[in-house]
Amino acid sequence: MTAYALLVEYDGAGLVGWQRQSNGLSVQEAIETAATSLNGGATPLATAAGRTDAGVHAEGQVVHLDLAADLPPARLRAALDFHLRPQRIAIRAACLAPEGWSPRFSAARRHYRFRILNRPAKPALEEGRVWHVPLPLDAAAMHDAAQALLGKHDFSAFRAASCQAEHAIRTLDRLDVTRVGEEVVIHASARSFLHHQIRNLAGTLHMVGLGRRPVSWPRELLEGRDRRRAGQTAPPEGLVFLGVDYDPPLPWVTSDRA
Repeated sequence: MTAYALLVEYDGAGLVGWQRQSNGLSVQEAIETAATSLNGGATPLATAAGRTDAGVHAEGQVVHLDLAADLPPARLRAALDFHLRPQRIAIRAACLAPEGWSPRFSAARRHYRFRILNRPAKPALEEGRVWHVPLPLDAAAMHDAAQALLGKHDFSAFRAASCQAEHAIRTLDRLDVTRVGEEVVIHASARSFLHHQIRNLAGTLHMVGLGRRPVSWPRELLEGRDRRRAGQTAPPEGLVFLGVDYDPPLPWVTSDRA
């Protein structure tokens, strides 16, 4: 068997998320099905750096795949890309996986982006890729509130009830909020996140941006550790899994052309 790492991009609309489920097509199932013909007809197991929810997108999901076929990474990338048609899932790059490497446990840091379209008019071109908030948001106030959440804390106030993590202690390295034209964009980075943590943070910061809660409120929620007091869970379509840092970086190959 040959171990490969894949760099994967997908549109989460219409998919049930990364993990296989009985109620629809997942990214995992689509990749495993596409790889079956390269694995002697047996369905391989694909494991990912992060289990994105239904409707969440990815620009840089990282996947591990063991295959019977011994193909150069560039040929594997092209073959999987072909077999994934017509799904909106693309294999951007591939490489041989280092010995003992895991997309999940070897990750040094994960990066996400959450986009809020902040204008009265609903989205047309960006439908399904942003959270539409028609009322004005104060991005500067949201950013100030976010900075009080950085560092190592118990994030119980921002985890989903269904979260299966053993504990809620996480170290949040980045939580920046900026305005870019009509959009308010949140960037978050950490080694790992709790289930719904970013969407719950976005929903809470949204209340600060509307002026309905003070800048100090998210920190108070953090210290109170009560999810019931925090803001709503923001919708999944605004969230994108941007990428994963590994040390050393993976030697991605996109093409066999020099």
